[in-house]
Amino acid sequence: MANHTALIVDDEPDIRDLLEITLTRMGITTLTAENVGAARKLLGEHQPELCLTDMNLPDGNGIELVQWIQSNCPHTPVAVITAYGSMDTAIEALKAGAFDFVSKPVELPRLRELVSSALKLAAVAEEPDKPVDDPGLLLGNSSEIKRLRGQIRKMARSQAPVFISGESGSGKELVARMIHLQGPRSEGPFVAVNCGAIPAELMESEFFGHKKGSFTGAVDNKDGLFRSANGGTLFLDEVADLPLTMQVKLLRAIQEKAVRPVGDTREVPVDIRILSATHKDLPDMLAEGIFRQDLFYRINVIELSVPPLRQRKDDVALLAEHILARISREYECPAACLTDDALAKLQDYDFPGNVRELENILERAYTLCDNDRIGPTDLHLGHSPQFSNMTPDHALGEGDTPAIPEGELDLEQFLEEVEKQAIEKALAATRWNKTAAAKRLGISFRALRYKLKKLGME
Repeated sequence: MANHTALIVDDEPDIRDLLEITLTRMGITTLTAENVGAARKLLGEHQPELCLTDMNLPDGNGIELVQWIQSNCPHTPVAVITAYGSMDTAIEALKAGAFDFVSKPVELPRLRELVSSALKLAAVAEEPDKPVDDPGLLLGNSSEIKRLRGQIRKMARSQAPVFISGESGSGKELVARMIHLQGPRSEGPFVAVNCGAIPAELMESEFFGHKKGSFTGAVDNKDGLFRSANGGTLFLDEVADLPLTMQVKLLRAIQEKAVRPVGDTREVPVDIRILSATHKDLPDMLAEGIFRQDLFYRINVIELSVPPLRQRKDDVALLAEHILARISREYECPAACLTDDALAKLQDYDFPGNVRELENILERAYTLCDNDRIGPTDLHLGHSPQFSNMTPDHALGEGDTPAIPEGELDLEQFLEEVEKQAIEKALAATRWNKTAAAKRLGISFRALRYKLKKLGME
């Protein structure tokens, strides 16, 4: 880490010495200041890649210095040193634009992690060839999506928890991935978890891991999601679905930066950035007492709102072209294009399911269209296509439908099984003539090819 410079701002000589010795051993040149005035002077004369500042200074406080650096040296990450247990102060600093924080007494391993991340961030900021508005995973030229990409770039420079709000299907996980990829943790893991998909009785083990033999079925040690994301980002999707008991444990893990695996007596430190999202109204849930206020403030240090597709209609054509090209590649079929009338119809549609609904509409239309052209009638907007020619005896004989299993049902898997049996029966009845089988099923030849690929039946 040679040739890097860091500014240390603290009015306590012992703390300055400790930080200076630690950073010097990491190969970093240090500058020191004992107050805000001296820090500003040094920042004007030098260009340090990192600033570490105490919160309480003789002529001001760390928050004021964070804000000054944000305005005057925006590419210099600044971390604040807070008193033990003063999480509210740390959150205030993160909201002001601090890169990260470390609590007194300073733990040297934690300090080294913070410094390493800050220097990676400084290196990313210095990349000369990086376009200002790289679309990344978020395609679109509308002012709304450009503004969102700008907010993502800014948030990627921080380690603050980000709460991503937006309607279902609007692309919240893509936003989380972009924050991860544009930040100093980009080389670390990105772990996404749908909080609503984990059974309540397994949550603690899934999040924090467990020791072998800690409960029936624990045949091996398990790391859990927090430790799997160590050095990277943990994305908690649908965080509103967490039960209250799990919310308490999650809050402690975020505050302590450590987890205790089920069956273990010690806590294991973790270095992760928390991003979370939900399509539900968390303020309403706070008022109803079904989401903890203290957890909300911890995960909602910075809020980012993802616009629905209906607010960026100008992006529909570009998204549609991208989705159709992907479908063509995935299923190794000829590319299809939208007619002008079909595109106009899409641009007039409100998309209650957002980009995910657009993907489903185009995937369905792709299988139904003729001559590689998708017309307005192929879109079936707002409802599922009706295969009026397809009656039960076309595909499945009486009594052939799979029995609905006991207990919880995986509907998607069940319907895929029904579809597979229908296609197999149609193919067998036509001696494996795909054209005849498609006609018997009441679908196009293209649709049959697509389904054979999708269901792994080729």
